Amino acid sequence: MAPAWYDRIANWNVASLFARPPPPRTGRSIFLNQHLPNDYFDDKGRVKKEHVYITNQVVTSKYTIITFLPRNLLEQFRRVANVFFLVIDILQFNSKFSTVSPGLVILPLVIVLGITAGKDGYEDVKRHQGDRRVNHSETLVLEGGNWLNHNPAGSKSKTFVKGILPRKHAQKKAISEEDAPASVPPEKDLEDESNNEPQSPHPRHSFSTSSQHTAHSHPTDPHWKRTLWEDVRVGDFVKIRNDDSIPADILICATSEEENVAFVETKNLDGETNLKSRNAVQGLSHLRSARACADIKSGDFRIDCDAPDVNMYKLNAAVITPEATFPVDLQSTLLRGTILRNTKWVIGVVLFTGADTKITMNTGITPSKRGKVERQMQPQVIINLVILVIMAVVCAIADALIEQQKYPQNAYWLYDDNRSGDNPHINGIVTFANALITFQNIIPISLYLSMEFVRTAQAAFIYFDHQIYYEKTDQSTLARSWNLSDDLGQIEYVFSDKTGTLTQNAMIFRQCSVGGRVYKGDTPDQSIMADDLPLKALRDSSSDATTPFPVEEQVPSVLTTQNIKLSASVLAHFRDAALTADLGRSVEPDADTTFSRSLNGFFTVLALCHTVIASVDPLTHALEYKAQSPDEAALVQAAADVGFIFRGKDREILRMQTPFSDHIEEYELMNILEFTSSRKRMSVVVRKLDQSDRRLYLLTKGADNVIFEHLRPDENEELKATTEKHLDEFASAGLRTLCLAYKGIPEDTYQEWALRYHEATVALEGREERIERLCTELEHDLHLLGATAIEDKLQDGVPETIADLKRAGIKIWVLTGDKLETAIAIGYSTNLVARQSNLIIVRGGDRGPQVMDQMRDAVDQFFHEAGIIESLQAKGLEIRTPEKSNKRSSFRNSISGLSDLVGSNNGNRPGGFVLVIDGTALGHALSEPSSKELLLQLAIRCEAVICCRVSPLQKALVVKLVKDSLHTVTLAIGDGANDVSMIQAADVGVGIRGEEGLQAVNSSDYAIAQFRFLKRLLLVHGHWSYARNGTMIVNFFYKNIICIGVLWWFQIYCAWSTQYVFEFTYLLFWNVFWTLCPVIAIGVFDRFMDADILMAIPELYRYGREGSWYGLRLFSIYMLDGIYQSAVVYFFINYAYNVTSTRGDGWEGYIYEFSTAMVVASVMVANVFNGLNTHAWTGWVWFAVSIGIILVWVYTAIYSLISPSAIATPVYGNQVFLFRSPIFYFSMFLAFFLALAPRFLFKAIQIQYWPTDIDILKEVRRSHPDLDFRDHLLLGGRNKGTETLSTADSSPSSRAPSRSHSYPLQALGNGRPSMEAAGRSVTDMSLGGVQSTHRGFDFASEEGGVHIRRMQSNLSERRVRALGAEGDKSDPRRENGIRHRSLALFPSLRRSVRRKVQGPKQPKSPPEPPA
Repeated sequence: MAPAWYDRIANWNVASLFARPPPPRTGRSIFLNQHLPNDYFDDKGRVKKEHVYITNQVVTSKYTIITFLPRNLLEQFRRVANVFFLVIDILQFNSKFSTVSPGLVILPLVIVLGITAGKDGYEDVKRHQGDRRVNHSETLVLEGGNWLNHNPAGSKSKTFVKGILPRKHAQKKAISEEDAPASVPPEKDLEDESNNEPQSPHPRHSFSTSSQHTAHSHPTDPHWKRTLWEDVRVGDFVKIRNDDSIPADILICATSEEENVAFVETKNLDGETNLKSRNAVQGLSHLRSARACADIKSGDFRIDCDAPDVNMYKLNAAVITPEATFPVDLQSTLLRGTILRNTKWVIGVVLFTGADTKITMNTGITPSKRGKVERQMQPQVIINLVILVIMAVVCAIADALIEQQKYPQNAYWLYDDNRSGDNPHINGIVTFANALITFQNIIPISLYLSMEFVRTAQAAFIYFDHQIYYEKTDQSTLARSWNLSDDLGQIEYVFSDKTGTLTQNAMIFRQCSVGGRVYKGDTPDQSIMADDLPLKALRDSSSDATTPFPVEEQVPSVLTTQNIKLSASVLAHFRDAALTADLGRSVEPDADTTFSRSLNGFFTVLALCHTVIASVDPLTHALEYKAQSPDEAALVQAAADVGFIFRGKDREILRMQTPFSDHIEEYELMNILEFTSSRKRMSVVVRKLDQSDRRLYLLTKGADNVIFEHLRPDENEELKATTEKHLDEFASAGLRTLCLAYKGIPEDTYQEWALRYHEATVALEGREERIERLCTELEHDLHLLGATAIEDKLQDGVPETIADLKRAGIKIWVLTGDKLETAIAIGYSTNLVARQSNLIIVRGGDRGPQVMDQMRDAVDQFFHEAGIIESLQAKGLEIRTPEKSNKRSSFRNSISGLSDLVGSNNGNRPGGFVLVIDGTALGHALSEPSSKELLLQLAIRCEAVICCRVSPLQKALVVKLVKDSLHTVTLAIGDGANDVSMIQAADVGVGIRGEEGLQAVNSSDYAIAQFRFLKRLLLVHGHWSYARNGTMIVNFFYKNIICIGVLWWFQIYCAWSTQYVFEFTYLLFWNVFWTLCPVIAIGVFDRFMDADILMAIPELYRYGREGSWYGLRLFSIYMLDGIYQSAVVYFFINYAYNVTSTRGDGWEGYIYEFSTAMVVASVMVANVFNGLNTHAWTGWVWFAVSIGIILVWVYTAIYSLISPSAIATPVYGNQVFLFRSPIFYFSMFLAFFLALAPRFLFKAIQIQYWPTDIDILKEVRRSHPDLDFRDHLLLGGRNKGTETLSTADSSPSSRAPSRSHSYPLQALGNGRPSMEAAGRSVTDMSLGGVQSTHRGFDFASEEGGVHIRRMQSNLSERRVRALGAEGDKSDPRRENGIRHRSLALFPSLRRSVRRKVQGPKQPKSPPEPPA
C-alpha cells in the first residue's frame, strides 16, 4: 500500500488551489414576512454561516484574469516535456552553457505555452460568455411596499469578465427611486405582463440584523421587477411567465390555471419532451398577486426543507402557516432548467439557488479526460528522457576520462584548463549539462502543439461530415472535446441508455388483454395514423410557444369538443373491430355480465388512473392530452379511442364520458398514490359522484409481477393464467406491459387510513418509507382486469447500427430503467440479442448471497473450464465453490418441467450468451469485491449485457467497473440528466442532442443527433483519427531520432565534447521548416481506407481495438529505424568525405561542408520516410513531403551567400564547394537510398506475401474503383442474394427479408452448425434452473415499418474455446483459456494477390460467390 503522502501527491489537483471550499449543506428554514429567530445569530449579531445561503450565480469557467496565468501554467507543466525544456532553457541563460541568444532559446517553449494557453483561454472565454448569458437572464421578482426578504445570502463571485467580454447591449440608465413605477392594482396584477418595469443597477437586497427597513426597500406598492438571475435569492417571491426558463428551484404558490396546475418541459433534465404537470401548495393558492405576497397577514409562513440533495426525484419539505402544515414534494416544485409551458404565469418562492439546485448538483465537475494515445505517449517521452540522460552520462564520463588523460600530456585543446570553473575534474559535469542541451530535440516539444492542431482539424472534419448531419433539426455532429478523437478508434465497450437513445420515446398502444380476451388492434392505415408530419412538427403544433392565447369564447371547452387529437408523444390511434363489437354487445340484456364489468372497469381505470391534463388545442379545437410520460398519454389516448374519453379535471373532480351514453360521469379524486421505482405501480382513490352511488374505489396499474402479488387470494386462477400468457406474448413482441386492477374501499376503512396518510405526507423524517408502507396497506385484495401492451418505437437505423458495431467487435451493454422483460424484448428488437442467444438472468432478492449464488452457478454451469472461480480464489477473494450434489439439479428439473424443453445442449448454442441483471442484483453484486469481480468475469464472457431497473449512480459504477478493471476504452451514450454520471465516467461520452434535452450533451465529449450516427463516428472518424494520430506520433519520434543520431555519431570524432556537427540554424529549424509538414499531413490528410469500405466492413475496426496503430512495439521499430538511418547518413557521408580533399583546389574540406551534406540527406530521408508511411497520396501530401526538401535546398543556397556582418555565418561560401563537388551529390543520394532501402523492401515484401486485410482491400479498390463493397458477398458485405436462411424455419422472422451478414467459412476457422435448428434458451439463475421458449419474435422496429431480421451473432465463448482446442494449444496468443486471433476476412483474395507475384495474369474482377 502506498504511503499517505504519496497518495496526496498523486491525487493532487490543480483546481484545488483555486477553488472555494463548498459551504456546508444542512436543512433550512425559509421565513416569509417573518424575522429570523435569535438562534440564527452569533454573539456579535452576525448570521451564522450555516444559515447564509449561496447566491444564484452559476460559474462553470475555470479562470479569472487573476488566476489564468498561474493556473494555466501549473496545468501545462504537468507535462514532463514542458518541465524538461524549462530546465534546459534555464541552463542556457548561463553563459557557460549558452548556444545562442537566451531569448531565442526560450522562444519555442514560450510559443508552445502561449498557443496552448490561448486555446485554453479561448475555450474559457466561451464558458464565461455562456455563464454571463445564463446569469444575466431576467425574471420577475417581488419588490416594493413593505416587502423585505430577511433570508441572508452570500456574496457573488468576481469573475472580472465585464472588462474583457464585449457587451452586446448597452446597460440601461439607472433611474432613481422617485422614478419607480406606481403600484399595480391587485386586480390587474393577475394579468400583468408589462415589460416596462425599470431595472436598477443597484443590488436589490441587503441584509441587516435589525428589523428596520434597509436602503433597498421602496415605499411604492408591491410590484414585479425585472431582476437578473444571479441576483435572485432564497426566499424571494418570483413570477414565471409562459415559455420562461425557471431560474432556481421554486415552490409553487399559485398559477394562472383554475386548478392551480402548471405545465413544465423537463427535457433539459431527463431528455423527455412531453410536458409534466405540477401543482401549487394548497395552503398558498391565495398568493395570486404581488400585493398578496407582500401582505404580512396573508403571506406569513415558513418553509422547512431538507438539505440540498443530488437525488433528482426526492424533495421533502413542509409549508407551516399559522393555520396548518402542508406537505411539499417534487410535484409542488419547479426545478431550475425546466421551462414553463402552456401556463400564463406561476408565482412561487425560491427554495434553492445556484450550486444548491438539483440540476447544478447533478451536473458535477466535468472530469479532465486524456486520450489513450496521449497516456501511452507519456511513458515513451520518459523513455526518450532516459535515453537522453544515458547519452549525457556517456559523454560526461568519456570527456572526463579523456581530459584527465590528455591534460598531463599538454593537449593543445586543453590549454588553460586549470581554473576553478574549468578543469578536467569538473568539466565532466559541464559536459553532462551541455549534452542535455545538444541532444534536447530527442524530446519533441513541438509534438504536443502538432497534436493540438491535428485534433482541431479532425474535429472540423467531424463537424462538416454531411452524413452525420441531421437535417430534421439542422444539427451537425459536434466534437466538444478535441483531445479524444483517437479514442473513438479504440472503443471496446459501449454503454447505452435505452429511452430516447435507442428508442424515440414515442408510443403506440398495440394490444390489450381484457377479462382473458386479447385485442391486437386493426392494421393501421393512413386514416388512423398521425399526419405525415415529422415528430418535431407534431410536438410543435401541440405546444407552440408563440401561439397567442385566444379569447375563451372562440375555443370550445373540454366537455363539449368532439374531436380528439393525438398526443404529441403518441404516434397512432388504437382501433379494434372486435373490441368495438364487444363493447356494443356489453349493453345488451343477454350480455355476459362478468365480462361486461371487466370491459367497463378496464377502460375506466385507463381513463382515470393517471395525472394527465385534458385541454383544447386553440388551433384545431380538438381535445388534447398532456401527460408526464408518453406511456400515460398512450393509455389515456387508447381509452378515448374506444369511447372512454377523459374530459379533464375541475379542482378535484374527474370527468369521463363512456361510449354507452352522452352523460358525463364524475368522480372525486381523493388521493394519488404515485409511481415509484420501488412500488412499480400507481393508484388513485376516487369516489363516484352519483346520487345513488357514492362508493370509493381504488384503481391501480403497474408491473405485472407486482399487481399479481396484490390480487385477492381467491382471484380467478384461469383469468390469471390467461392474462399471464398474454403478457408473455406481449413481452416477446418487444412491447411494454402493464396490468390493471381495482377494488372497492369501505368508507370507515378509508377515513381511518386517510388520516394516517396525511400525517405521513407532512412528516420531514422517514416520509417516503411511511407513505410507501401506507400505500401497500391499501393496495391489496385487488381484482384483476387485464393488461396493456405499448410499443416504444426505435430510432431509425438502431438495429443495423448495433449489428454492425457487434461485427466490429465492440461489446454493447444497455443500461435502462425498464423492467427485465421489456429490456430483453428491446434487446431482441435492436439486434443486441440474437434469436439463438442463451440468456443468463440474475435477479435480486432480499439477501445479497442469493445473487452471489446465481452468478456462481452461471459460471460453474457455462464457463466451468475457464477456471474463473479458481483464479479469483487464487487472488484471495472469498468465493464458495458450488457443492457437488443432486439437490440443485433435482430442483431445476422440478421447475415446471422446463428442462425437457431446453435439452441437454444448453450453453452450446451457437448464438453465445447474454447476461441480464436487474438493479437490485446489481446493487448486491457491486457491494463486495468478490461479487464485483465475479460479475465482471461473467459479463466479459457474454456477447452482450443488459442491466435493467438501474439508477444513474449504478450506471456510472458499471462503467467504472469495466473501465478500471479491464483498462479498456469505453464509450457511454445517453440523452438525459440521468445519463450524465455515466457519460462522465466513460473514456468517451456521447450525448444525443436531436429533439431531446441538452443536459447530457453539455456533459459529453461528442454530441450527435441520432444513435445511428455513432456507427460512422466510430468506424470512419474513429478509425481515421486513431490511425492518423498513432502514425503521426511514431513518425514524429523517428524524425527527431535521425537528427539526434547524426549528432551522437559525431561525438566519437570530437572527443565526446557535445560539439554540434550541424550548423546551429539547421538544427534550430529541424522541427519547424524541414520535417514538420509531412507528419502534420499524416495527421490531417492520411486515409488508411475509404469511408465506404470502413462502413461496409465493420470488422476492420479491430485494428483500432487491438492497438495496431500505436504502442511500444511500433515506437521501438521506428526508433530503431531512426538509429539505423542516422548511422547510414553519418558514416557513409563521413567516409565519403574522408579523403585528401573533396575540393578541386586541393584544400582540405571544412566541417560544415560534409555536415551540410548530412543535414540535407537527413531531411530528405526523414521526409520521404514519412511519405512511405502515408497511405493516401493526395496533393496536400505531395506538397507536405516535398516542401521541407525544397526549403532546405533553397536555404542552403541562400544562407551560403550571406557574408558575415552583424551575425556570424559560418557556412558563407559553401555553395562554391558543395554544388560543384561530385562527392556531395554521390554521397548524399547514395546515403538516401541506402537509408530507405530496408523500409521500402519490407513494405513491398509484406504487401506481396503477407498482405493485411487493409492491403487487400486497397488493392481491390485500386483495380476495381466502382465495386460496391456493401453488397459483395466475398468482401464481407451484406448478402442480398439469400432471402431466407432455412426453409424449415417457418417463423415470421425467417420469412422476412434477410439482413444477416455472411462471411467465408474461413473467417471463423471452422464450419458453423445451422442456427435455425437451435431455439432460444433462457437461463434464469434466480430460479436455479433453465427455461426454454420460442415466442415467434417478429415486429417492425424502425420508423417507416421496415422489418428487421436479427443478425446471426458470433460463436459463443464456449464454442470458440472448443474450436481453439483443435488448433495449436501452445499458441502464445491464448490467454485465460481464450484464444485471441485476428480475422482472415479475405483468404481467397489473399491467394489471388499472392499469385500476382508468381506470374499469372491479374483477374479482372474479384471472385464471384458460388451459385
